[in-house]
Amino acid sequence: MPDTTPGPSTVLPALPPLSAQAERLIELGVHEIAGLSADEIRTFAAETETEGEGALLAVHPDRAPASALAPLLRRDGKPGFVVVDMPDVDAFTPCAVEPPDAPLYVLTGLDRGDHMANWSPDEALPALTKEDRTPLLLTEGIHWVLQQPDALERNRCFMTIGSRLRKTDGSLDARTPAIWISNGTGRDGRERRNAPKVGWCWWNNRHTWLGFASTTGRKP
Repeated sequence: MPDTTPGPSTVLPALPPLSAQAERLIELGVHEIAGLSADEIRTFAAETETEGEGALLAVHPDRAPASALAPLLRRDGKPGFVVVDMPDVDAFTPCAVEPPDAPLYVLTGLDRGDHMANWSPDEALPALTKEDRTPLLLTEGIHWVLQQPDALERNRCFMTIGSRLRKTDGSLDARTPAIWISNGTGRDGRERRNAPKVGWCWWNNRHTWLGFASTTGRKP
């Protein structure tokens, strides 16, 4: 069991203002994926701008699934992708997390969870709960990297354990989603080296290069 005393995570630059984040989503065509107009996203951002520095604009996963958002990621000019053995990526839905029942919402107090590197998801979840934090959904993690590419660094990537896959018998799949950087090995293909990658890890496994992204709150 790792030391359960929280340590500091890397302090990242402030996120852009919500108005700038809205323009970024519109530029990428996320509003069209979500069935929203550009004006709807701009108006929401303008009305929510008082959330202040550090807020992240997100589209509800029911409107913009991970499979549609992942290819919009970029690193070294290479698009993001979902690993080939995760064709069911969009079936990973909120678990122990309740996003607002609205097409658009904001997250506050984002943390990449670097201090939890080398923890398993099973160990990290209760520690986050004790800190009054909830883990990010996979789509929220993608939104974060879309707006702040520096949030994804080699050897400082993160899991998004707020998204889980519930099997037909009601139990949870042991895979947990994460966002990291491809080494261009195996089925990824050499051409994808350094590309942003949506993949998965086992619920009870530890990885020295994966933290646990979380938030202090979500508001519509």
